[in-house]
Amino acid sequence: MKKDLKHMRHLMAISVALFLAVLTVPPVLAEEEKPSADFSVAVLSAYIWRGQELSRDSIVIQPSMTVSYKGFSGNLWGNLDTDQYKSDEDNNWNETDFTLSYGKGFGMLSVEGGYIYYGLDGCDDTQEIFLTLGLDTLLSPSLTVYRDFDTYEHWYFLLGISHAFEITERVSLELSGSVSYLLSKDDDAYPEIDSDGVSTGDEFENFHDGVISANLPIAVAKYITITPSLSYTFPLSSEASDEMEWRSKKGNDDNFIYGGVTVSMAF
Repeated sequence: MKKDLKHMRHLMAISVALFLAVLTVPPVLAEEEKPSADFSVAVLSAYIWRGQELSRDSIVIQPSMTVSYKGFSGNLWGNLDTDQYKSDEDNNWNETDFTLSYGKGFGMLSVEGGYIYYGLDGCDDTQEIFLTLGLDTLLSPSLTVYRDFDTYEHWYFLLGISHAFEITERVSLELSGSVSYLLSKDDDAYPEIDSDGVSTGDEFENFHDGVISANLPIAVAKYITITPSLSYTFPLSSEASDEMEWRSKKGNDDNFIYGGVTVSMAF
């Protein structure tokens, strides 16, 4: 309960800070580049993160708020599990993440770097830094490198592609796919798991999870968009299959289909 209150206090403090950051920009900037803000709430059938099943048989609600100005962005994100799997003691609000980043374009190339703080309930918090390189060309390829330098030390390499098809003036279809490679630096945090579901004592080092997603953004008003989504996550190697099964809630699932709806407001 104390940790849940701590995360809620952090959430409120950072929310107020981001909101005030928008309100306190001097009026003279109206003629220059303006700050932007995005608020969204996703209601999903499951919380799957980097191949890990973090919820089961439960609807999750994930609010998010981003404030951006001249390449700098601050994001606050949270996860509310409406029915914790096999647990009556865990807090439903079980994660609060804060991200700071800066991005800049160089012709076809875009570069973004940043820092993520993961506030977790039931386990130790952790921190990451990341760097993303993207190309403004066919399929919009991007490569992101994440480095957890705190509690769960590892490298996570993510290669993704995406494409959008305009259906009508207000509706589009967005298709995306990604593959990842996980390089563990801690055999306790990310161990290699054998086919019997037992740690080998080695660190995981192999291709990990792939994701295929389809989104259907629908602009219902000037500032409001409703986006139904559907995703499929699957292992990219036999070692990843064993590890994903080991982490799953029932211990026997290595692929997941999940989806939901996100309502967002941007201005």
